[in-house]
Amino acid sequence: MVEKKALIVIDMQNDYLWEKRKAKFSYNTGELVKSVNNAVSSYKEKRYDVIYIAHMFPNIITNKWFIGFSIKGTEGAELYSKLNVVSDLYFEKNLSDTYSSKEFREYMKKQSYTEVVLCGLDECGCVGATAKGAVKTGVKVFMLENCIGSRFSDDKVRKMRDELTSLGVQYI
Repeated sequence: MVEKKALIVIDMQNDYLWEKRKAKFSYNTGELVKSVNNAVSSYKEKRYDVIYIAHMFPNIITNKWFIGFSIKGTEGAELYSKLNVVSDLYFEKNLSDTYSSKEFREYMKKQSYTEVVLCGLDECGCVGATAKGAVKTGVKVFMLENCIGSRFSDDKVRKMRDELTSLGVQYI
């Protein structure tokens, strides 16, 4: 049986990375985007499918007022302009765990992936939640340590890594 593998690029969107982002999104955009783009090129060469994920909140007034980012249909919710996009495999989600998206979950099952490699934003948010979701499906899960941003404290990141490692997730 041929093993099918995917690199999943999570939430690399304008609202989190561009100069107009909210102060709480304190990622090192240049360094992170360079690392993720290098990973995209490398994994594409290794014949991994490259899948892009975007977090989307419905475009309603309360979300604009209270959330103010990743609002569907806005420029801020689009994939970051300097991100290396090498495929049209693109899914949207509105919860942290990408596997909560029925369309994504069905696609992954249909494709019979045996391994996923995760990168993007945020280790203590959507990337961590997606790793947990992936583990539940039985696939091998790897985290690209130098391609994952976090705006949280080192202590919180360490706790997340300990939890994921205890579930069988491997950091590479």
